[in-house]
Amino acid sequence: MDDSGSAEELSATELQHQLNEALQQLSPEQLQALADFAAYLADAEGEATVQELLAIPGLLERVKRLQATPTSD
Repeated sequence: MDDSGSAEELSATELQHQLNEALQQLSPEQLQALADFAAYLADAEGEATVQELLAIPGLLERVKRLQATPTSD
């Protein structure tokens, strides 16, 4: 794998190509570890978003109040 440029300098297509080449060299156990790590990263990003939302003063209370309010269908 070529490390001559930073991730910021590489296009998404180039990064995908590099990842695909690296994936071909991994064992099933390594692929599982990588899949677990990718899931962790996705979850961590989602968790950070949740924490940002929860930091908004009064947001949770407003959501709960709206959920308790009956809607007219």
